[in-house]
Amino acid sequence: MNRTSAYATDAGIAVPKPPSALARERGADRPAPVVRDLRDRAGRSPHALLFGPRDLVVVTGLPGSGKSTLMHRAVTGHRIDSQDARDRWAARVPRSLPYALYRPLVRLAHYTALRRALRTGEGVVVHDCGTQAWVRAWLAREARRRGGTLHLILLDVSPAAARQGQHERGRGVSRYAFRRHRRTTARLLRAVEKGELPAGCGAAVLLDRDAADVLRRVGFTR
Repeated sequence: MNRTSAYATDAGIAVPKPPSALARERGADRPAPVVRDLRDRAGRSPHALLFGPRDLVVVTGLPGSGKSTLMHRAVTGHRIDSQDARDRWAARVPRSLPYALYRPLVRLAHYTALRRALRTGEGVVVHDCGTQAWVRAWLAREARRRGGTLHLILLDVSPAAARQGQHERGRGVSRYAFRRHRRTTARLLRAVEKGELPAGCGAAVLLDRDAADVLRRVGFTR
């Protein structure tokens, strides 16, 4: 795992070399994974993450870990958050209508917005869709087609903190769903820590709550 290529410095912003360029320098057939671990930095975390102009970024983590909060505060440019689509539909339908009944419409609206953003050819930050294998494959193909990289931002937050975040935001999930998310996220976290990124991902950033809280910009170069 390459830990020397930085997304950002404590004082400013730096852009890592694309994994393909690193691979060519090493004469390797496959790109070396780039993982930046910003956890446990005791207030020395960067205030900005900047990616290439054609890159795609997936923000993932447990429900309640702060993904939407981070995106709404820090993302500049195209931001596709599934929660935004859900909130828009929730404002249209009767409050007594269970979410399960209009969830397909929310998903359709979300993926339509994502497709529209991808067609611009610009960088896009996507909330959580990378946990769906077919969505990750779609984003990886698009990143390759446009000559960019698919990045993963993974929020490492304890289950207790995530549950508290759900309570504070009024966005709870069922115990069954949360257990499923815990298993998936824990498995993904262990793999990324070993430098084993999901198929199609060229790089990853690991954040804890403190590192996420100090981020003020997640964007793209020109």
